Amino acid sequence: MITPSTRRHIVEEWRGYREPRSERPVVQVSDAIEKLVGKLGLNERICESEILATWQGIVGEFLARHSTPSRLVNGILHVQVLQPTVRYELETRWRTVVLEKLRERFGKSTVREIRFKL
Repeated sequence: MITPSTRRHIVEEWRGYREPRSERPVVQVSDAIEKLVGKLGLNERICESEILATWQGIVGEFLARHSTPSRLVNGILHVQVLQPTVRYELETRWRTVVLEKLRERFGKSTVREIRFKL
């Protein structure tokens, strides 16, 4: 049985010259995944799912039943709200509190602003 390295050696001898070998640096899997997640723009997707999971704990049961975070784009969290009165409450009284809790939990650069839509 001929191994790949033996085959490569035989072909090199037959051709009369050695093939240049491309040496790739060794990279840890965790570093490669982190780099790939960043390139694909999945960091915000991961934060979106975490925000969805903790939304009720951040805003409370009543507001969580009437509002849902829909997406996170460039640090702006878009929240769908069911009723105009709930939107008014969230915009006037709760915006700063919710924003502080989100920044405390996920970091200041993750969520910079909140926008509420009906």
